[in-house]
Amino acid sequence: MDLDIVDLSRLQFAITALYHFLFVPLTIGLSIIVAIMETVYVMTGRTIWRDMTKFWGLLFGINFAMGVATGIVMEFQFGMNWSYYSHYVGDIFGAPLAIEGLMAFFLEATFVGLFFFGWERLSKVGHLVATWCVALGSNLSALWILIANGWMQNPVGSAFNPQTMRMEVTDFFAVITNTVAQAKFVHTVSAGYVTASVFVLGVSAWYVLKGRHLDLAKRSMAVAASFGLASALSVVVLGDESGYLSTEHQKMKLAAIEAMWETEPAPAAFTAIGFPDQEARETHYAVHIPWVMGLIGTRSLNTQIPGIDELVQAAEAHIREGIIAYDALQTIRSVKNGDPVPVQAQQAFEENGRSMGYALLLKRYVDDPRQATPEQIAQAASDTVPPVALLFWSFRLMVGLGFFFILLTATFFWLSARRKLDAYPKLLKVAVWSIPLPWVAAECGWIVAEVGRQPWVIEGVLPTAVAVSNLGASTVLLTIAGFLAIYTVLFVVEMKLMLKAIRTGPTMHSPTAAVESVDAPRLATSH
Repeated sequence: MDLDIVDLSRLQFAITALYHFLFVPLTIGLSIIVAIMETVYVMTGRTIWRDMTKFWGLLFGINFAMGVATGIVMEFQFGMNWSYYSHYVGDIFGAPLAIEGLMAFFLEATFVGLFFFGWERLSKVGHLVATWCVALGSNLSALWILIANGWMQNPVGSAFNPQTMRMEVTDFFAVITNTVAQAKFVHTVSAGYVTASVFVLGVSAWYVLKGRHLDLAKRSMAVAASFGLASALSVVVLGDESGYLSTEHQKMKLAAIEAMWETEPAPAAFTAIGFPDQEARETHYAVHIPWVMGLIGTRSLNTQIPGIDELVQAAEAHIREGIIAYDALQTIRSVKNGDPVPVQAQQAFEENGRSMGYALLLKRYVDDPRQATPEQIAQAASDTVPPVALLFWSFRLMVGLGFFFILLTATFFWLSARRKLDAYPKLLKVAVWSIPLPWVAAECGWIVAEVGRQPWVIEGVLPTAVAVSNLGASTVLLTIAGFLAIYTVLFVVEMKLMLKAIRTGPTMHSPTAAVESVDAPRLATSH
């Protein structure tokens, strides 16, 4: 297997995914915030809330369009760069993606049109229903995408068919109710709510600092602070649930996040800070907090969390079992149509088939896993350790930012309750400068989730190195350069449109806004 093609294909997917995920969290969160604002407008009849809905809805629309443009490419990559993956698991992975397109994306796209062009054509309640349908579509889109991704992390409801050489669905209900997928969904959408809340909070703080659109800005800050505080708290709780599920389904990922090289007596300590050294198999200058990791990872005081070294030994045992399954599979496939399958081969495959994916790890070193040397088996087992330092620091940066968002939104929630949102200009500046931070946290979360399961494209089933298409390095490099150029242009366009809309400000129709626009210079001077 040409490892350069594997790395290049992974790089291409990482670039497109990271670019796409710049737009997704804001779309998910803004759709809910806009729907909340319009709900208040319908309930109170106050025009200021309609102005708020239209303004933040415009920013949502710009972001939504860019998200669609970058998201379409994502799904085509499976057939272009990951053809064997598509062949191997297409029956399972393709179903949630198809449902996402039919049920979620079309719903969202249809009602987006009604949201923007239906203000004068629909009743207040009718338009509100359309707005909530946009929000529902945004969240359903994330649900089905994360059901597909969750299955890659925890492949339930499926089985390998030795006749077709493909994974097939055995229980679709198990696929859609996958605990990993559900935890990922609620954690991801909550992170999107935090992203939108900090965005609205920061932009509104900028207006207050400039003395512009104060009525709209203060109300927007109140909504963003309250919604953002609830969302930030839920992200922490739901992140804890994801960590707990990793203990059950992705032990190596959890051990790598903690740079836990050796299995510790229960309950394990949490490494607050340190410098992981993957070659030396140790973490330098580590600062440990007793019991915390055991409580988070197992929710008990007597359950051990296996360390990296122990998991590598377990992987080596799985590889040897996988070789037996691979050998049995070759025997089964050599049987001519109509001839009986040897009982011994069938029994060997049934007993060891769950480990066959581990035998495929050897494809990096030898064409036939049955011919692997002990050294190659040991090396393949070591390959099950993901990049420890990258996961270690990405996780801690994500968690640190999560607690900062709780502090930020709680502060402005308190100021909103006391009607002192404009009393502390330095805090307003902190809110403005905090706008990019949720995206940093979201990208760190993506790194933890996706890099953390390497070397697997499907945990324990299909290694990344055997899932790629048979392409030339020049072809992949060309597409990487093309996507990078196109996505950079789209990002620049997005930023210019968003900044232009923010600088222009909302179109105000409320009487309060008219007074504020006259007094804006005086207010700006007073601040």
